[in-house]
Amino acid sequence: MTDFRNLSGKFAIVGVAESDELGTLPHKSALQLHMEAARNAIADAGLKKSDIDGVFSAGRQMSTETAEYMGLRPRYIDGTMVGGCSFLHHVQHAMAAINAGLCEVALITHGESGRSRLAMPNMSAPKDSLLWQFEVPYGIVFPFTAYGFIATRHMHEYGTTQEQLAEVAVATRAWARLNPKANQRGPLTVDDVMKSPVLAWPFHVLDCCLVTDGGGACIVTSAERAKDLKKKPVYILGTGEGMGHCWINQMPDFTAATGATISGPQAFAMSGVTRKDIDVAMFYDAFTITPILALEDLGFCKKGEGGAFIAGQRTAPGGDFPMNTNGGGLSYAHTGMYGMFIILEAVRQVRGECGERQVKDAEVALAHGLGGIFSAAATMILANAPQA
Repeated sequence: MTDFRNLSGKFAIVGVAESDELGTLPHKSALQLHMEAARNAIADAGLKKSDIDGVFSAGRQMSTETAEYMGLRPRYIDGTMVGGCSFLHHVQHAMAAINAGLCEVALITHGESGRSRLAMPNMSAPKDSLLWQFEVPYGIVFPFTAYGFIATRHMHEYGTTQEQLAEVAVATRAWARLNPKANQRGPLTVDDVMKSPVLAWPFHVLDCCLVTDGGGACIVTSAERAKDLKKKPVYILGTGEGMGHCWINQMPDFTAATGATISGPQAFAMSGVTRKDIDVAMFYDAFTITPILALEDLGFCKKGEGGAFIAGQRTAPGGDFPMNTNGGGLSYAHTGMYGMFIILEAVRQVRGECGERQVKDAEVALAHGLGGIFSAAATMILANAPQA
């Protein structure tokens, strides 16, 4: 059996891009957003469409449908769908496929009409699903009440406060104000968050992610092939994936994201870097509690100390732990499945392409996403060199 740790630095992300527009786009279908992002990522890499021989996508459309819409006939295809972190899973799967000789250039795409719901199916769960049988009848309405349930338990167990949750939103907005593509760029204070309407306790509206339309794409190939392409490669040092449960009625610990405790150690072991080596961190932030749990479960602080870790705007511009530098799902964009956008920003930070929000001397980036209600997880460590 292949030791996956031997693959560290052997693959690279060579192209990243969003769709032409992000926001409220009732004139564009999800498939069009997939296509725009793919075209832009291919151009970013300096490749041609004919170079693509592997297609990976997740969402409401089958991966075969997205490939056909883009006029691609790949020899390898992957439609893994485990929620918002699916695209980080796809990166690891693309590495495995390239290593096995199943494809050479893998295109990973995302497109979602999350706000306009153009040509999107309804979101109701089938009556025979576990969600409908064991959660909906008891008031756990996906997703904000479920995340609120977890946040409430964390507050009870560890004394985490609503003000600490609000600090996450404020720091993320500060980064968004430096990002021309961010949806929300106005000033924001802890008091503003606390005064916004309560959506599902303990969350105020400004503790919750945006709902937007948009798409994104990235391209993975071997480090050897990447040498001759348009931009300096961003090397994949480590990856990991895991799952702790599906719905929260089976969550082993309401204050811990078990999937992260599986994916994180895999990624760090493969990469050879430590937490202290991480220059910038990109965490899925559907709600203000999610980066706090990520910090704890990936080992940046002890369990229960996440709220204190981010206090004092430590993760904002000028802080010593730059986090979610694009503005995150809270202020930049959140189409429903946010994981692709984590990848894009991590790559751009390592490339040094982020303008006003560029983290100085960013050489190593961590990207971590979740799917469902802390159900699945994927962790990836990227760097500007093939070895730590």
